Amino acid sequence: MFGGSGFLGRRIVRHLLNHGLVVRSASRHPGRAGRKQAHHELFSAVKADILDRSQIAAAVSDASTVVNAVSLYSEHGGVTFERVHVEAASQLADAARRAGAERYIQISGIGSDSRSRSSYIKARGQGEEAVDVGFPGATIVRPAVMTGRDDAFLTTITRLLRILPAYPLFGNGDTRLQPASVEDVAEAIARIASAGADARLFEFGGPRVYTYRDLVLEVARLLGIRTRLVPVPFVFWHALATFGEFVPGVPLTRNQVELMQIDNVADTRLPGLRDLGIEPHDIDQVLRSA
Repeated sequence: MFGGSGFLGRRIVRHLLNHGLVVRSASRHPGRAGRKQAHHELFSAVKADILDRSQIAAAVSDASTVVNAVSLYSEHGGVTFERVHVEAASQLADAARRAGAERYIQISGIGSDSRSRSSYIKARGQGEEAVDVGFPGATIVRPAVMTGRDDAFLTTITRLLRILPAYPLFGNGDTRLQPASVEDVAEAIARIASAGADARLFEFGGPRVYTYRDLVLEVARLLGIRTRLVPVPFVFWHALATFGEFVPGVPLTRNQVELMQIDNVADTRLPGLRDLGIEPHDIDQVLRSA
């Protein structure tokens, strides 16, 4: 399991353990992964940088399934979207194949497109293509924007609703979203890892599709907050995100703005959570558990 200490990754690890699987979490800082997971006789953490070909080869040795949940949200130095989402994913898929793994699961995202003008969205799409070459028959999982106790999406909306007299929308708030519970996504990946799957491409979304405007209003209603919505042009958000990437602590990146300009809705022609026997949770259930 690569990326096992992240928002989605540590939940995937927990669900894999609940399925009785032996889990090896590979990361640059294995001690952090160990602290974030309950002590378990089936769990181990090893040092491995996904950017280091020799380290990933050692990490996947004897693994029956390899899961890649590593993601990069802002570039810095030589660590670019292409380096992480394309080159590293390709190297990991190739290493998994060479090690004799039976399955490779790549966590991507709805909207990934190798032809996109966005460097982030393009890299995610190219990463899917590279993985399919490195490990023919790999399973690609594309979640919608994910919600959970410590997410960067619903938590931000909730915080801003509580402190701002008016809520700034991305554009007119017309972008369509289908938020998925991170716990549902993690369980789905655990089921694919433990039992396999006939499908090679999944898209996971929640039970309802909202416009961003309606989503904010629904969260405000559930919290009992009255708010005023203010449309803000995307050109402003791009400028703010560009500036924010150079200022520590600003929770906004250009790729997040770019993602908010396209619909984030699961393709109904592709298998989703219900096809794996999971009834998706809506945002009201997520808010109650937060």
